[in-house]
Amino acid sequence: MSKKDLRFNSKTIHGGQHPDKAYGAVMPPIYQTSTYAQTTPGGHQGYEYSRSGNPTRTALENALASIENGNYGLAFASGLSAMDAVIKLLEPGDEVISTNDLYGGSYRLFRRVFEKYGIKFHFVGMQDINAVAEKINNKTKLLWLETPTNPMMNVVDLEAASQLAKKHNLLLAVDNTFATPYLQQPLDFGADIVMHSATKYLGGHSDVVVGALVVKDKELAEKLYFIQNASGAVCGPMDSFLTLRGIKTLHVRMQRHCENGEAIANYLAKHPKIEKVYWPGFKSHPNHEVARKQMKGFGGMISFIPKGSSFEDAVKIVEKLQVFTLAESLGGVESLAGHPASMTHASIPKEEREKSGVVDGLIRLSVGIEDVDDLIADLEQAIG
Repeated sequence: MSKKDLRFNSKTIHGGQHPDKAYGAVMPPIYQTSTYAQTTPGGHQGYEYSRSGNPTRTALENALASIENGNYGLAFASGLSAMDAVIKLLEPGDEVISTNDLYGGSYRLFRRVFEKYGIKFHFVGMQDINAVAEKINNKTKLLWLETPTNPMMNVVDLEAASQLAKKHNLLLAVDNTFATPYLQQPLDFGADIVMHSATKYLGGHSDVVVGALVVKDKELAEKLYFIQNASGAVCGPMDSFLTLRGIKTLHVRMQRHCENGEAIANYLAKHPKIEKVYWPGFKSHPNHEVARKQMKGFGGMISFIPKGSSFEDAVKIVEKLQVFTLAESLGGVESLAGHPASMTHASIPKEEREKSGVVDGLIRLSVGIEDVDDLIADLEQAIG
């Protein structure tokens, strides 16, 4: 049986992986080296300098390609540096259409770094793909989307977005950080580029900062490999090793994230002091049917608003949590809580933030893999 034919749960462990050529090590060694010996100029064994390539990073990149059903993987120093490489495919005067409720760091990169180089960004609610179509013009080159979105859990129809992109000859890039390839594989729906903050679910243990891109097309991959090498924002061998180790348990962790997420979403939905819960698994979610079609489950990310929707009430709740940790980031084995308006999305102006629903009272949960009864008890005492 070819490793390409493996099912997902096997791919996380074996996909793209081979025992080390030197001694047969099952896990790839950490090649903690910056350079490699050559027998003559250009006479090397595939590696010259670790910015350009490192065997440990190659093992991670092969695994990334495998679990996303792609042909080429690229590992970066962070999710934002992976995004940076994608935008560097563009030229001054090009335009990008992006989801309007995206991660605050992505918004900051687009508006405060790349706009001054002549690239224009439009932020649109993509739940209705017709709203995206209305913004396309002859300068549009890229659709950038998250699904589910951060932090409003909006769902974008990947198949419809892909058809629209192909109709207008646009690149379609999907930030798949929240869903992970365990739940959805955007390349299978026609996306050109999949991006991950591998810091989150892929690493899974809150001990590494890594970004990833996966593509199918060779020409596109070569352009991105050139940018990766020329700009140099690569992840080191230790980070590569840790992320690869995390990927090997992605399937079992995600199963528990989904189970716990469902239980907590239902608990919050019935709580008398909670006004609104955002989770794609609810039948009342605006794009629930789309989520059901393109995802295997609904994940462990949940946002909610306490009754009254005040900044003060939200802060009181997150300060009282004891099992949930108040912290930036998401996707680790431990449960985290965040206040997007003052933390992950603080870089987005209040007026823009609130247009997409990121109000001062919103709380975002990354539900971990602890005992769900302990998590519910923690929320109960914090909400009061």
